Amino acid sequence: MTKAQAIEKFGHHLIVGISGTTLNDDDKRILSELKPVGIILYAKNFRYGSHYEDWLLIYQNLIDQIRQYAERDSMFITIDHEGGNVHRPYLPITRFPHAFLLGGQSRQVARAAALELKSLGVNVSWGPVADIFSNPNNPIIGPRAFGTTPETAAAGAREYYLGLRESGIIGCAKHFPGHGDTNTDSHLELPTLNLTIEQLRARELIPFQVLIDEQIPMVMTAHILFPNLDPEVPATLSRPILNKLLREELGFKGIVVSDDLDMKAVSDMYACSGTVAQTFNAGCDLLIISRNLPSSSLERTFAIAQDFVDSLSNGSLLESVVEAARMRIDSLLAKTPQYLVSSLDKETLLRHAEVAIAYSFQKPVMTEILAG
Repeated sequence: MTKAQAIEKFGHHLIVGISGTTLNDDDKRILSELKPVGIILYAKNFRYGSHYEDWLLIYQNLIDQIRQYAERDSMFITIDHEGGNVHRPYLPITRFPHAFLLGGQSRQVARAAALELKSLGVNVSWGPVADIFSNPNNPIIGPRAFGTTPETAAAGAREYYLGLRESGIIGCAKHFPGHGDTNTDSHLELPTLNLTIEQLRARELIPFQVLIDEQIPMVMTAHILFPNLDPEVPATLSRPILNKLLREELGFKGIVVSDDLDMKAVSDMYACSGTVAQTFNAGCDLLIISRNLPSSSLERTFAIAQDFVDSLSNGSLLESVVEAARMRIDSLLAKTPQYLVSSLDKETLLRHAEVAIAYSFQKPVMTEILAG
């Protein structure tokens, strides 16, 4: 195997961010040399301040170029699209409310959101959130969760996932084994949760088990340290958490995807050789590199790819582990629809806007919960 082939092998396990509304030279090199299996979209990939038809055409050209440079007909075109604060595209794409406000209408809202995502060529939504709104002081989850109890969080997440699935969008349960009780933001630092396995089984794991029972095809890891499960590394790098707990105990057979490796909770770890091997050996199949941080340079992305190549070469990462991960990815990719970018009619967008406005009147409910 040549170095170029080995680098390209890594790309089949990579979801990568793109710099803007057009491809720059770094984007082109990453796409053409790594040939990532997917991309992750952010607000920076949508032209702000332009008419819908104008920014949609610019965006369509971007997606066409991504496929051209990656030389892939089939890709995971992915986005965080939860509603509330987690929303990337500009109007008239509907900003639905936080998951916590949706109540018994989670499936209806998911169907509407899925229709709009398909019009953007998106086939993977990084949701539903399976975390529990259990800590009012949590700076990153809070009302992104569907409920304050395992039962309400599980019910809302299940209905939302079913709405996505019925509408042809791949869903992903996040953030395993649970991010709802943290006091810190993993975008900024590594949180620690001193929960026992018994506490996790009684609370955090319940929504994930419900979604796994519904055969959700992806689960995203949490960049959180759980000392009672693994005192050494966060869940993304932990074999006891991803293999023993997620795969063996909960019975998950799909794709395990890392949260963004550029998040400060883990970014420094991925500057060290051997970390990629540890991630695959723990049970991750697919890695996200958003390229959103100033430190996330072209060189950093290729250094992570080189760590993968070196790990295969020195035997710390076995071909059999990589092949098993590839088979899981290929199995889902073969069933993932590839949508064309297209405009939505005015009536549909107005109808969705009315739904979003109706739920916005529930804000006092959320305010009362946040006040504790």
